[in-house]
Amino acid sequence: MPSSQRRMGADACPGALDVHRAADGGLARVRVPGGRLTSAQVRALTDAARELGDGTLELTSRANLQVRGLADGAEVELGARLAGAGLLPSLTHEKVRNIMSSPLGRPGLAAELDHELCGRADLAALPGRFLFAFDDGRGDVAWLGADVAALPVGDAVAILLGGADHGVRVRPDQVVETMLAAATAFLELRDEQWRVAELPADRIAGLFPRTEERITGRPPVVGPVGPVEFADGSAGFGLGVPLGRLTADQAARLGDVVLTPWRGFVVAGGDPGIDGLISDPDSPWLGVTACTGRPGCAKSLADVRADARPLGRPAHWSGCDRRCGKPAGVMDVVATERGYVVDGRLEC
Repeated sequence: MPSSQRRMGADACPGALDVHRAADGGLARVRVPGGRLTSAQVRALTDAARELGDGTLELTSRANLQVRGLADGAEVELGARLAGAGLLPSLTHEKVRNIMSSPLGRPGLAAELDHELCGRADLAALPGRFLFAFDDGRGDVAWLGADVAALPVGDAVAILLGGADHGVRVRPDQVVETMLAAATAFLELRDEQWRVAELPADRIAGLFPRTEERITGRPPVVGPVGPVEFADGSAGFGLGVPLGRLTADQAARLGDVVLTPWRGFVVAGGDPGIDGLISDPDSPWLGVTACTGRPGCAKSLADVRADARPLGRPAHWSGCDRRCGKPAGVMDVVATERGYVVDGRLEC
């Protein structure tokens, strides 16, 4: 296979316990399967960010959370707090609990998969980048590049592999077992690959029996903002978080939330009126995201959080060509020694 599809070295994806040592301290990533947090869990994370980190919570493009600025050894206390809040059900599987779901959909399948995943000792070997996704039929998360995604299609469910439809169809009651089988097959077929899309095409095609039907889709580049309706008919309100950084003061005003892959969240009821968040679906700041940049990341060539601004359409500002945290389908803005390159062209 092409060398570009091989990964060298160990998977260094951070977790809640195995933190990444950045220029501004330890970085812990807390997996939130399905994106759902209770008010008690939000409080536990907020307190941890204030007392152990830099006082902010970072929202990721996989609807997870990160705590930055941890002192050496602080991950031990963080792990204890997360376990007490029910956010660390498995020490062996905590880095592989990457499960997205449609934020307005029902949470059952994500919770079921999480439980079954943590009960499978062999699946602890999945790379930290391996991603599952449950779409409720609206196509909002199915095309975000998950390794294994479930998308209802009529009376059946399409199982997408490596972000594409290969014609795999199952009954609704077979979804979780089929997704786990796909993850098991990936471990058996992989060499150095970390993602299903990096496997040779013939290996992906041979994972399951297929039909001739194929569907395609495009991922949305912004999430729900403003009044919304959950799948059960109840009212909700979507909010965007500028550059994905939620302050402890903002988080302290939240109850139960559903995190979204667009660095935002949905709450029950109406607008909670929290200053500094994006509540207008026409805001030019919707879809503007950035990596940490300087001074938090030693590899960054610019202070991208300070430089980031609306460019007329959703864009991700990256401090180097690693493009950490870049969502699918958005404008690419990358810092270089000569300035920013926008979609491959030096602009500023």
